Amino acid sequence: MHSPVGPTLAATITVGILCQWFAWRVKLPAIIFLLLAGIVAGPLLGILEPETLLGPMFFPFISLSVAVILFEGSLTLKWEEISGLARVVRNLLTWGLAVTWMITTLATRYALDFSWEISFLFGAVTVVTGPTVIVPMLRTVRPTASISNVLRWEGIVIDPLGASLAVLVYQFIVTSAGGGINSTLATLARIFGVGLSIGAACGWLFGISLRNHWLPEYLQKVASLALVLAAFAASNLLQEESGLVTVTVMGVWLANMKGVDVDEILDFKETLSVLLISLLFIFLAARIHFADFARLGWGGFLVFLSIQFLSRPLNVMVSACSSRLSWGERHMLAWIAPRGIVAAAVAALFALKLEQRGYPEADLLVPLTFLVIVGTVVLQSLTARPIAHLLGVAEPEPRGFLIIGANGVARAIGRALLDNGFRVLLAEANWDNIMKAKMAGLATYYGNPISEHAERNIDLVGIGRMLGLSPTERLNQLAAMHYRMELGEREVFVLRSRKEEKVAANRRVTGKLRGRTLFGPEVTFARLSEELAGGGEIRTTELTEQFGFEEYLRRAEHTVPLFAIDPRDRLHLFADGLKPTPAAGWKVIGLVPRQVGATDEKKLQ
Repeated sequence: MHSPVGPTLAATITVGILCQWFAWRVKLPAIIFLLLAGIVAGPLLGILEPETLLGPMFFPFISLSVAVILFEGSLTLKWEEISGLARVVRNLLTWGLAVTWMITTLATRYALDFSWEISFLFGAVTVVTGPTVIVPMLRTVRPTASISNVLRWEGIVIDPLGASLAVLVYQFIVTSAGGGINSTLATLARIFGVGLSIGAACGWLFGISLRNHWLPEYLQKVASLALVLAAFAASNLLQEESGLVTVTVMGVWLANMKGVDVDEILDFKETLSVLLISLLFIFLAARIHFADFARLGWGGFLVFLSIQFLSRPLNVMVSACSSRLSWGERHMLAWIAPRGIVAAAVAALFALKLEQRGYPEADLLVPLTFLVIVGTVVLQSLTARPIAHLLGVAEPEPRGFLIIGANGVARAIGRALLDNGFRVLLAEANWDNIMKAKMAGLATYYGNPISEHAERNIDLVGIGRMLGLSPTERLNQLAAMHYRMELGEREVFVLRSRKEEKVAANRRVTGKLRGRTLFGPEVTFARLSEELAGGGEIRTTELTEQFGFEEYLRRAEHTVPLFAIDPRDRLHLFADGLKPTPAAGWKVIGLVPRQVGATDEKKLQ
């Protein structure tokens, strides 16, 4: 069946974005729904045939998409952050990577009777995990901070490493067929020579242009895209298959140049990658034939089992040897390693190339890779949370607070929560406020809390509620809308900047979207700020049989109760629709104004 190009592309993009949205909504990796959409549109309904649709442009589209995705991933790789990682992470990226590669290679060779060349290539392709599948899983599982940090950094760093390893193996395959070992080594040397030189040169030149503002801001993003595509194409013209090395080196170089801000470029590339990933996975899944899975038979299932139950556990046991990780944390790390986007894209790229060269089994690389991807993502997504609880490495119900703002009010409230054992993270774009928060011992994020950069860098593991404490009510409301799907509508709270005024209906933000009113409608940011500036303090008071909540309010007439902590150490907020009734054994966190007399002050301590 032949479909018109324009409507089919438009429909594919629309379905891809819907899959991304639905994945975000249910907090699962988008890859699952993209693959399902491709399988339904391709082998099931037969309405999407990518190679017929794009014709001779299909192969260049795959190549250029992989280049952009790899460049975007390498932009996140900063050496100073890698050097500070725990030894277990470095081991996962070196010895652990080698263990996974070798075991997967052996399983592929003997379970499917693939050639050694194809087995080594598949083993290299499937060493990668990737943050696009790790992050949604971590938000659902909520493991301990040590597990979360290890998995995040492994996923970020291993993408370009794994792709480069796959390039190396592929080049060994194609060059060893045309000559001896000397010819193979010479070709490999040319690949990495061209890739390193062009990548470093392009990265350095573009970094210099950014540092010296030779490009206007509105051209920087598209110029970076043009340079990536040009460098990729030029490298491949000089030496076939050196383009992936080039774009990886270029991204790493830019990410590590001093005085060069790549955040805006990274945001653009991340947005573009979402589009390319959506199209790429649907197209690749649409090319799958169920007969290919039948050809894999039980051997493909055995390869998946060896990756899940043999290579990953051995990888972690070797990497975590002599580390401070508990055995429960090691077992959890050994279970979570979903394969994702780079694995599928690189497998498809090299499978197409090897098919053209007439290599047997090359056409089975993609279905085997998809079998591993679907198997690891589905199995681990469904079981990781209960396994984390069983091992005792799951965070309890998230007790932490994301606080929008690092002003005096936010710092005082954040300090009081932290002193009572609750994690807090203050997010603001004002550097002076951030520095004051750091000096007060508070965790911070410097930047716009509703930006793509924040979504990529703010760690919400252990965070269960958002408090909008910025004096800018509009920012609080935008943050409430941004985080309500992530944390839940009932866990997003906003402090009024000033008392409610009559606002025209066409300018009023729906209460459901702007968050629940924190501390009640009579308590505003202006009031709290004024009380704190006048010598007021936020204090924690323990209630007793003799000094209950009514006594607490009566003795200090102008005290503002903010939070209450019950005997089970659960925190309750005073807000619209929430009226906790503290009793003996509870603690009350409240703003005590300076006007409280000495007698009352003593009772409140």
